[in-house]
Amino acid sequence: MVHTLFAGETISYDGSQLSSLWAFKRFRLQGDSIVAFRGPCEVKGDSLVDMADRLQGSFIYSPDMLHFIAEHFENDLGRAVLRQRFFAALVKEILEEELTEHLNRQGDDLFAKERKLSVSIATVTPVSTMFHFGINIRTEGVPVAAVGLLELGWPESKLPELALRMLAAYSREMEGVDLARCKVRGVP
Repeated sequence: MVHTLFAGETISYDGSQLSSLWAFKRFRLQGDSIVAFRGPCEVKGDSLVDMADRLQGSFIYSPDMLHFIAEHFENDLGRAVLRQRFFAALVKEILEEELTEHLNRQGDDLFAKERKLSVSIATVTPVSTMFHFGINIRTEGVPVAAVGLLELGWPESKLPELALRMLAAYSREMEGVDLARCKVRGVP
């Protein structure tokens, strides 16, 4: 079971949220979880988990994003990256049900006509794996060619509904994976 929560409060994402037991400490969600919230994003320097970005002196910035932080209590980074990419595909699928714009997924990122819609990273902690997935809502000051949900025509009033749909879809899929692995017999 993956616990879900849409936090009604604005939270500034700075990378510190990618730390073990963040959802438990902040929201009392114990166990596997995914939390969504809205807020700005600014990650730079030592807070960058992506060493390639860090070595290049890159930084991540958006004035307004819809953020998702998932934590699973295992230490398999490969599985975390697969979950992260699966979440990107799930987000693409949900958005394309409502938007007229076709989105392109490249690994764990989403694009609309070569403009970046999302940022994402997966990592491992001493007790878990985690991923962050952020979707631009607005893009003023973003350091790369970017697009936001509002520019793509997503109504601002429907952002909480979108977050709840994504949370429910992810939880449902993870539960389905657990059930699928528990219904097959081993073969010699």
